[in-house]
Amino acid sequence: MTTDGRGSVIHDIGYRPYRGPRQGRWGIVAGLLRHGALSTFGFGRSGKAKVLPFALLFMTLVPALVLVGIVSFLGFSSELLDYAGYQQTTSFFVILFVAAQAPVLFTRDLRSGVISLYLARPLGSATFALVRWASLVLAILAFVITPLVLMFIGGLAAGADFTEELPRWLVAMAGAVLLAILLATVGAVVSSLTLRRGLAIGGSIVVLLFGLGMTAVLQEVANEQGQQGIATWLGLLSPFVLVDAAQHGLADAPSAFEAPPEDSLTALAMLLVALGLAALGLLLLVRRYRNRGAR
Repeated sequence: MTTDGRGSVIHDIGYRPYRGPRQGRWGIVAGLLRHGALSTFGFGRSGKAKVLPFALLFMTLVPALVLVGIVSFLGFSSELLDYAGYQQTTSFFVILFVAAQAPVLFTRDLRSGVISLYLARPLGSATFALVRWASLVLAILAFVITPLVLMFIGGLAAGADFTEELPRWLVAMAGAVLLAILLATVGAVVSSLTLRRGLAIGGSIVVLLFGLGMTAVLQEVANEQGQQGIATWLGLLSPFVLVDAAQHGLADAPSAFEAPPEDSLTALAMLLVALGLAALGLLLLVRRYRNRGAR
């Protein structure tokens, strides 16, 4: 404590200046990316925040554990390990994870108004929004590839042929990357449109879960009407159906839906359209952050 001789008192309460290394713009990007990805699993937050993401991850792993157990202990063929179709099997848990965790990255910043302070730093609104989106992509990717890695290692441990399993597994891993990109884009855009977390969660569930069910129904109706081409392109309405179509059309993986593309050219065209729509979604996200940060 010090005094200036006129009765004023200055208390030293322990604040210290930052003395660590100055890492610049890319250091900020890496730190923000790492913090965002870990936050979706509750790291750096309360213990309560970790319960839901890890509970969903465990439930997503249960089918993989059962399949590996059947192949290992009952001697079934490793073809039972359907890598490419696993995301469709566990789509409900994947959707819940995206719907619950996307608002953690996008809604809180915009609601609290702290986004204006973030954007006062060297990162601009476009970079900030894209880094947030990349954080969600990494988190979803970790969520969806963990069962695939478990099945692959479990299958090899049970005696499956490496040269037969690897191509099927790589197709599923490529599909997982595409699925993470599409789901993160949908979750980010929906969550950034509202300042209420509950609305963001509900909106994401409606778009992803009901979109998946509606796509399956519409494809069945179109097939019954003899409109196979339209039924195939309806797959663009759901990331899960689109990934299934890409895996089937480009890598000859088994399809779990009514109207997969019959040739690779159609599958490639659908993939390019989907990526174009994802890019449009990112433009909307950047615009949203730019508008909120300017207030």
